[in-house]
Amino acid sequence: MGQNIAQKIISQHLVDGKMVTGEEIGIRIDQTLTQDATGTMTYLQLEAMDIPRVKTKLSVSYVDHNTLQAGFENADDHLFLQSIAAKYGIVFSRAGNGICHQVHLERFAVPGTTLLGADSHTPTAGGAGALAIGAGGLEVAVAMAGGPLYLNMPAVVRVNLHGRLAPWVSAKDIILEVLRRLSVKGGVGKIIEYGGEGVATLSVPERATITNMGAELGATSSIFPSDEVTKAFLTAQGRAEDWVELLPDPDASYDQVIDIQLDDLVPMVAQPHMPDNVATVEEVGPIKVNQVAIGSCTNSSYTDLMRVASILKGKQVHPEVSLVISPGSRQVYRMLAANGALDDLATAGARILECACGPCIGMGQAPPSKGVSLRTFNRNFKGRSGTADASIYLASPEVAAATALNGYLTDPRELGEPINITLPEKFPVDDGMLIFPPDDGSKVEIRRGPNIQPLPLASKPDQIIKAPAILKTGDNITTDDISPAGAKYLPLRSNVPALAEHAFEGIDPTFAKRAQEAKKGIIVGGQNYGQGSSREHAALCPMYLGIKAVIAKSFARIHRTNLVNVGILPLTFANPEDYDRIDVNDTLLIDLSNGLKDEELTVTNETKGYKFKVQHNLSSRQKAVILAGGLLNYTKQQVSD
Repeated sequence: MGQNIAQKIISQHLVDGKMVTGEEIGIRIDQTLTQDATGTMTYLQLEAMDIPRVKTKLSVSYVDHNTLQAGFENADDHLFLQSIAAKYGIVFSRAGNGICHQVHLERFAVPGTTLLGADSHTPTAGGAGALAIGAGGLEVAVAMAGGPLYLNMPAVVRVNLHGRLAPWVSAKDIILEVLRRLSVKGGVGKIIEYGGEGVATLSVPERATITNMGAELGATSSIFPSDEVTKAFLTAQGRAEDWVELLPDPDASYDQVIDIQLDDLVPMVAQPHMPDNVATVEEVGPIKVNQVAIGSCTNSSYTDLMRVASILKGKQVHPEVSLVISPGSRQVYRMLAANGALDDLATAGARILECACGPCIGMGQAPPSKGVSLRTFNRNFKGRSGTADASIYLASPEVAAATALNGYLTDPRELGEPINITLPEKFPVDDGMLIFPPDDGSKVEIRRGPNIQPLPLASKPDQIIKAPAILKTGDNITTDDISPAGAKYLPLRSNVPALAEHAFEGIDPTFAKRAQEAKKGIIVGGQNYGQGSSREHAALCPMYLGIKAVIAKSFARIHRTNLVNVGILPLTFANPEDYDRIDVNDTLLIDLSNGLKDEELTVTNETKGYKFKVQHNLSSRQKAVILAGGLLNYTKQQVSD
């Protein structure tokens, strides 16, 4: 039996376990990336491992999230990151060089390699044929120290793309269609592999748009073949030597096959407040829009913004619309400036932001109260924009540009003749804002500002966990719900004690205070608990506040792993109906005296006087991590042994 693309890469990097779906495996990591909102914690963890230099083939530290410097905190963090990079042998991408995923796709992504990133949208590099996986910062630190990434062997889903996209329909519409079919939890435990004759009609940046938003499916990764299209892109980037052909074997098998006829797709939009709440633009209708935001790691490539510039050229943005545009990289920005497209955008009334994540993570450009914002981003979770009562829609750059002109949600097919934008044969390569590390960083002094607080460590769990159900949540709780994003909170990412005060702030403003007073707590959750970002702060902050376990109907992959890594026990209800029987402040007792040897545990609700079953589904290694008090303690113990 032949292998699919995902199996080929995994088999070449396998260091532990067998490639049996659902079983734990360990794979060697070639490259890592971090960004500044996750990087400070990642590198504090790397420091704690006491190694002189990273052991990966390439590690890159990007500054692209916390670039609004209203106080000293972000600037101090950037100095810390730059000095850490020099000391440990990491490439440093300065603020202004661009969004990590866009820059990595342009300058570093290599077909057939493994990339682990402390950001959930790391699978963007799958557009160039890399097996790219988002993870918590601690797992990235372990990879930089030479350790493998452990995960359950994913199922592999083949998505066959047939035909060719119609005019004014884009790659964004493809991934919105996949989300419409599978939902935000439909990719959990899966790698999405794209194939079919329609793949050849999509450029690498278009493929990257699709793999980027695979994170919204909850997928472990998404990947395209490395073919002649990939070769042309890498050659244009001056990296022809990085190209290798990577195709599935003709007799490769898949766990599931989905067919999409590209010719049948039409412009789509994701409605508030989930990326899978998808309908056609025509179905949603001409709703009035206050703001349009174009960019993010999903749709900020040269071709994306050239299409926008071509639509806006010679026209004016509607007077009641604020249009903001974030180029994805300095390369994209310079190309737009050189060919006059930047002037076309500015003349039309667009506000040009820096090459950074910006509004996508709530870092500025919050819409008006009760406003409607149409964005080319990947997430539209409630409150993520910075305005709690705003309605956020997600769509393609073509829909966004047409909407900016008319002031209401507009089907771009109304614009008439389609616009054809092609990739250049050669990109202008300027790596001047990449700082490569010295050969010997042993004498580099780490710059450590006052906002960078010591790394909080978990303790080993008690044999009996007895604690109140401190919070009960519904389904699809996001990492934004647990540890909020935005300009107010991101500067605190280096300071867990300060950030923890805001945990679950949008759901229950009393949570942090009550958890601190109780000293121990258990969270009860619904389906898909912890979906969204890879930020381990959504696990670190509850751990700091004394949370010992989360009992949920189901978990998102990255967050569940992050909980294990910080020593919080993730448990699922054996009978989901038991969720309904628990109230906030019920005292729950979990018996761990057998050392997690049994798959099923008994929980006693002492307040109501009944017992129920939960499951931990932990591998032998994960059990050891929990019992050691988290992955950092476990790793130190392994090194010592």
